[in-house]
Amino acid sequence: MARKITVNIIGGGNVATHLIREFLRNPEIEINQFYSRNLDQIKEFEGIAPMINDISLLKPADISIISISDDAVSEFSNQLKHYANLVVHTSGSVSIDDLKTKRKGVFYPFQTFSKAKKEINFKEIPILIEAQNDEDLDLLERLGNIISNDVQVINSKQRMALHIAGVLVANFVNHLYYQADKLLNNNELSFDLLKPLILETAHKILTISPKNAQTGPAIRNDKMIIDKHLKFIDDKNLNDIYRLLSKSIQENK
Repeated sequence: MARKITVNIIGGGNVATHLIREFLRNPEIEINQFYSRNLDQIKEFEGIAPMINDISLLKPADISIISISDDAVSEFSNQLKHYANLVVHTSGSVSIDDLKTKRKGVFYPFQTFSKAKKEINFKEIPILIEAQNDEDLDLLERLGNIISNDVQVINSKQRMALHIAGVLVANFVNHLYYQADKLLNNNELSFDLLKPLILETAHKILTISPKNAQTGPAIRNDKMIIDKHLKFIDDKNLNDIYRLLSKSIQENK
């Protein structure tokens, strides 16, 4: 039987919390230590492993996973520049080279996470990994394969492209849901009316390309309808969004 992989978890946010919960479900993984500046963030895991809020007390582990805000990763990792073991981050938009540690890598679960106790099936989540040598890459691949059925090696440039694409299809689309909800509420209509359309659109994209799935007045170049819509939309931001997206659709037929 293969030796357990030992991990330190550095951080207490959404991604860290979900990784901890998933690691605890798998006996092949042993959490060695938790670090968070605010130990209340990880209070639900009290008693599972030692908790520290002083990074100088970090003990050796096979992999130490930095899961903090993207803009803090590089500076924070400087505190571990003399740490001998593998250190990885979980960010989509931070290069592997931004880590200041001796051994460095990336362990990026590509999914949207909220801290609420919503069940997530990690087996369906792509885990994107990167390392500087084959030994560390093999270690990350082994860890990834324990929790996911989809582990892929990609470089930092590819990961940046994927992260931007994720913002487009998740964060931006969710904001459009918000704008649609506000528009309907202002006209005494329920967002529930849109849910069958949302589900059908999402389901359709599983079998045909985004280009072939496109419908609506912009792809038909129906200028009369587009102008009517723009005159109806009072909100300047939404009006600008509608106009810009319509233009982009028309220019990418």
